[in-house]
Amino acid sequence: MKKDYSDQFPQKKGIIYLNHAAVAPWPRRTAAAVKNFAEENVIIGALRYPQWLETEKKLRKLARLLINAPSADDIALIKNTSEGLSIVASGLDWQAGDNIVTSNQEFPSNLIPWQALAKRGVKLRETNLSAEPTPEDSLLAQIDEQTRLLTISSVQYASGLKMDLEKIGQFCRQRNILFCVDAIQSLGSLNFDCQTIHADFVIADGHKWMLGPEGMGIFYCRPEIKDQLQLHQFGWHMVEAIGDYDNKDWSIARSARRFECGSLNMIGIFALKESLDLLINQVSIAQVEQAVLANTAYLVERIQTEPKLQLLSSSSPDRYSGIVTFKHKKVDSSILYHHLIEQGVICALRGGGIRFSPHFYTPRTGLVQALNLCLNV
Repeated sequence: MKKDYSDQFPQKKGIIYLNHAAVAPWPRRTAAAVKNFAEENVIIGALRYPQWLETEKKLRKLARLLINAPSADDIALIKNTSEGLSIVASGLDWQAGDNIVTSNQEFPSNLIPWQALAKRGVKLRETNLSAEPTPEDSLLAQIDEQTRLLTISSVQYASGLKMDLEKIGQFCRQRNILFCVDAIQSLGSLNFDCQTIHADFVIADGHKWMLGPEGMGIFYCRPEIKDQLQLHQFGWHMVEAIGDYDNKDWSIARSARRFECGSLNMIGIFALKESLDLLINQVSIAQVEQAVLANTAYLVERIQTEPKLQLLSSSSPDRYSGIVTFKHKKVDSSILYHHLIEQGVICALRGGGIRFSPHFYTPRTGLVQALNLCLNV
């Protein structure tokens, strides 16, 4: 990447931040937007509320670009991934005997909402992704005539395994099976096209690769099927005639705003809008992806050449994401993790090893230093 964006990430000296798959640092511009918004609230309150709504519109448009949704009207702004998945899980008209297919590597957000349907006679099938020649084959082999929905993470949070979403989505669409994607480990780091992959639902919080705050995420529902989701939350914001407070004969909004029952997290909207504008308009997702995958390739190659280390993530380039997980062959991963944290390497203990997740702006020198610390523990 030619341009240097280090000015947007003035992290404390001695910190090597390799944990974007957990909670990402904000860009400087995002912090400035939050500070300015807070100061405005102190000085003039909501005097410029119409301008706030324009920022909300800009965020919906950026989110549409991020996933290539047909329209910004297809984007709902939600609190987090769990809320979005729960909208789907609680909204569909399940019948006893229905089943849902997923993997055995999902984060709890993409398990618990579906597990909660057991009381309605719905079974969740957690597939071993290694059961067939490919992870996708393993998932699809579990589908039968009672399968209503397949839900999968675009990238597995512990291993960094990138799924072939287009193959899965095409299979599901041909069989009239709903396809739900937890995209929190993709959006902001990898190219994503909800239409190409035939996704019915796409959900992601903004606090990881999108470089935004916790408590602000996006929810996409394919417009042709939005009426299949029964609503369980109601309020002033999800009506068609929003702002007409005297209208007693209300109707549900035609747009994805129907999934937003009340006032939104406006400070989160200002923050995520700035972060997505940086990723999409200032850098470009294509450039971000190129840099992220280059970092991944470097880590994989280095780990494979070090006799002391063992790669736990896939070594196949077509499976690369922003996540690389590995372990030391002689040092317990928990001990190594605490050593790295003490030395300023911010990472995670996941999948039986150490998880590094650098972003596009992460300098190569940081990766070199972090690996050297692993070798010299």
